[in-house]
Amino acid sequence: MIKDFFKLGWSNITKRKLRSWLTMIGIFIGIAAVVSLVSLGQGLNKYIDDEFAKLGKDKIYIQPKGGFGPGAEGTPVFSERDLKEVNKAVGVIDSAGMSMKTVKIEFNDIIRYFYAAGIPTDDTRRFIDELFLNYDIEKGRNIKAGDKYKVVLGHYYLDRMLFEKNVKLGDKVLINDVEFRVIGFYEIIGNPGDDQNIYIPQETLNELYGIDDEFSVLIAKTTPGIDPKRSAESIEKTLRKSRDVEEGSEDFYVQTTDEIMDSFNNILLIVQIVLIGIAAISLLVGGIGIMNTMYTAVLERTKEIGIMKAIGARNSSIMILFLIESGILGLVGGIIGVGIGMGISKSVELIATSALQSKLLQAYFPWYLIVGSLLFSFIVGSLSGVFPARQAAKQKPVDALRYE
Repeated sequence: MIKDFFKLGWSNITKRKLRSWLTMIGIFIGIAAVVSLVSLGQGLNKYIDDEFAKLGKDKIYIQPKGGFGPGAEGTPVFSERDLKEVNKAVGVIDSAGMSMKTVKIEFNDIIRYFYAAGIPTDDTRRFIDELFLNYDIEKGRNIKAGDKYKVVLGHYYLDRMLFEKNVKLGDKVLINDVEFRVIGFYEIIGNPGDDQNIYIPQETLNELYGIDDEFSVLIAKTTPGIDPKRSAESIEKTLRKSRDVEEGSEDFYVQTTDEIMDSFNNILLIVQIVLIGIAAISLLVGGIGIMNTMYTAVLERTKEIGIMKAIGARNSSIMILFLIESGILGLVGGIIGVGIGMGISKSVELIATSALQSKLLQAYFPWYLIVGSLLFSFIVGSLSGVFPARQAAKQKPVDALRYE
């Protein structure tokens, strides 16, 4: 019985091909927008999850509040004393500090301002590499003990012509008016901020700024098996005491890897919801189009409805027929929309990969996204046909047969 309804509904749609196509435009535009936006958002979520998984869940980050970024003027800083206090916290087995400053870099008579990170050359280097610099050197070598006025640059200096020409190994650059020799370039990371960073020995950064005991961020590693959140709470308590600040008035914040990941995912979720809400306007327009088409179909097929009722069709059967027909319009529009949406998101992925040389933007199509989109488009179509279907079902056989 239901199979016959679908056959009859499909037959009626194919008889009016142009009208059906025009009716489905709103649906497949809306579904295409939803699929492309959600798939890219899911891909970004997956990328972030994978990157944090590489770092491990046993890491805790202690960062200052205030300012406009690491090393910005007015931003609180940490000291060697703070680092020692972090080591006293429950479950902490290792910790390290890293300094970052905004520096002036000059090359080819052009001046730019980017972040410079101080790279330690002592035993803490291993831990810093594990947490922050787990990337390979593409050209040249990394900073080692004994280096002073040597610099390793992010990938953008190598191929993005930041100074109207690319920097090469062995070139000299001025950092805060001090000459440095370029000894290496990191591989592409895919984040423009990271790919524009400058890396110099920690001692040299301290010398440039006349500092000795200062870190922009602290990182701790917890004992295997212990809850990092418990260690984070212990770090907060310890630092509040050593920095003489009251609870709620801290000039720093402590986050576990999971908390940072959750923050990213929550922001992405909000952005996706807003974008999907905008895309849903197209679905609303598509639903109104289906409703209009089905009202027209009811008028055109009044005599047909009368004949079906005269030979015994029930009101419920007439209503189901029109609901299925409008649902098919939505479903077909959804199928086309899913195809278009997948094509759009894959195109964005290819363009982003080519431009950034990174998997930061990648399309991801979980089964529930595809099935959910198709089911949603069918439901939108069916709901749009409710009122026209009721109108068709309520018609009296005698009046319908006499309709011209």
